[in-house]
Amino acid sequence: MFEAKHLVVFTGAGISTESGLPDFRGPDGIWTRQAKGLPTELRPFDSAEPNSGHIVIVELQKLGKLDFLISQNVDNLHLKSGIRPDLLAELHGNTARLRCVRCEVEVDELTGLSTCPSCGGKLVSSIVNFGDPLPRKALADSYYHSKKCDLFVVVGSSLVVIPAADVPKVALGSGARLVIINQGETPFDQVAHLRFWEKIGEVLPPAVDQLKRRMKA
Repeated sequence: MFEAKHLVVFTGAGISTESGLPDFRGPDGIWTRQAKGLPTELRPFDSAEPNSGHIVIVELQKLGKLDFLISQNVDNLHLKSGIRPDLLAELHGNTARLRCVRCEVEVDELTGLSTCPSCGGKLVSSIVNFGDPLPRKALADSYYHSKKCDLFVVVGSSLVVIPAADVPKVALGSGARLVIINQGETPFDQVAHLRFWEKIGEVLPPAVDQLKRRMKA
């Protein structure tokens, strides 16, 4: 991280498991449990709080080392943790945000607005359902930063949901180093420059602590 000139972090549901939210394909994920015939319990997103994984990404932002954050999550924990909206692309939307169908401006659902304050378009849930296109600006920004980055860090994603999972391929194609922190297998494991199977809270915070020490040296 110390040498990186343009760092992009990519998060999936795995980063939120330590906040009490289930992932999908992890050892105790929703689809894993369903495949075993086990019950699944969904906790309300608004009852969850950011964990050490979310907080340490904010630390990267404060250090000026985070150039962009791409997330597949809809749980609002990145914004709740303090990530700047201009550094964040939420590819699958956000349960707490509404999006304009015309200009894609997003507003907090608590505003109670039904029309866009920028263009007057209709505001709808920002959540992207299966089969729906991803938000154009979020996807374009993700590709732009992935092409520009020299370090791409995957945190808690199985990297199988397309087109979001194509983004690390773009980064690799542009010569970036790929780091994956995920307890389950991914299609990119064999091409990753560093691969961690441990819990996110055991890997990312110590890595950022080491970065801080090097920056102070």
